[in-house]
Amino acid sequence: MTAVIHPSAIVYSGAELDVDVEVGPYAIVGANVRLASGVKIGSHAVVDGYTTVGEGTRIFPFASVGGAPQDLKYHGEPSTLVIGQRNVIREYVTLHPGTESGEMTTIIGDENLFMVSSHVAHDCVVGSRNVVANGVALAGHVHVGDGAIIGGLAAIHQFSRIGDMAMISGGSMVPKDVPPFAMVQGDRAKLRGINLIGLKRAGFSREEVSAIKKAYRRLFFQKGNVVELAKSLPEELLEFAAVRRMQTFALQTRRGFITPRSIADTDDDI
Repeated sequence: MTAVIHPSAIVYSGAELDVDVEVGPYAIVGANVRLASGVKIGSHAVVDGYTTVGEGTRIFPFASVGGAPQDLKYHGEPSTLVIGQRNVIREYVTLHPGTESGEMTTIIGDENLFMVSSHVAHDCVVGSRNVVANGVALAGHVHVGDGAIIGGLAAIHQFSRIGDMAMISGGSMVPKDVPPFAMVQGDRAKLRGINLIGLKRAGFSREEVSAIKKAYRRLFFQKGNVVELAKSLPEELLEFAAVRRMQTFALQTRRGFITPRSIADTDDDI
């Protein structure tokens, strides 16, 4: 089986296409692009730069993948964009490679859904199984864990981190780190509670959920620095892997954390 390339598509010499890749009408594939088995490029989509696209990923019409970063510090360096397997990249999505001011690469994991007009800027690291809804903007150097849901039109400030299975409400403006398993909402976003439905759907036990709740109360509903509070989490909570993930995330913060609006507003949710 050979790659299926529409006669109107442009595939530059040097591009590497696996045998069962499909390239639709008027699509453009740049000279330094590598497309793995099962990749499908929709009509009028552009895949450019030093970009690698993993198996089974589908890129829909008019998406722009691997184009030059929107960063005035970028001067054409051969930075990379690495996209994992079975991602869905919908219409008008923009994904950009890294820069010299970062790690020279942007990394996308597996099985993510990028909805229409969402944007991933330079030097971002996005894990796996995330949902990035319509119009979401991830600024440069943002890190997203696994299993997060970012609602439509939300914007994430550069260098911020989104923890595993966090849920960000549509339209939220997120200026700091969002802890794992949290729900945040608003402009500027505030911590609203725990993503209980997501935890249950992911198969977390009642004991694990209870430990996460207790850790949140200690980290975000006590006076003191979150990093210092994370260091003092009790051993009975740290027996749970999810709590250890929370502790590690807290200890690595550079921007600080999204915090609750008030105890009264969020305690019932937690």
